[in-house]
Amino acid sequence: MATYSLANERLRALEDIEREIGAILQNAGTVILELSKEKTNERLLDRQAAAFTTSVQHVEAELSGQIRYLTQVATGQPHEGSSYSSRKDCQMALKRVDYARLKLSDVARTCEQMLENEVKEMIQTMTCTLGQNLETRRTGSTQ
Repeated sequence: MATYSLANERLRALEDIEREIGAILQNAGTVILELSKEKTNERLLDRQAAAFTTSVQHVEAELSGQIRYLTQVATGQPHEGSSYSSRKDCQMALKRVDYARLKLSDVARTCEQMLENEVKEMIQTMTCTLGQNLETRRTGSTQ
């Protein structure tokens, strides 16, 4: 029941805003009509301009309040605010995890290449050393 009265209150506030917009248009029409006359009534123009400005400021404030309210309840959750920020934080965290995974993969690949090169160098060094030892034994046994 309270939800319906809150909704009805919001609808009434929007209807009031609509009426105020109608008054703004009437003020603007009166000003235009007065300006189209050869001799204008300065006091009337000042009053209408002041009423126009006040009404526009009031409508702007009321509409801003309505928009703030709608952004709070647009997620379907009662007045808990938007979950956009949390979802965006989660998405950004997942992107950072993917980036870290990619960089770790690059580091692992580099380490594997370095180890492979070191093993090749060790094998080459050992092969050369063995070859030299064999050569030394052959030349030493033939003398």
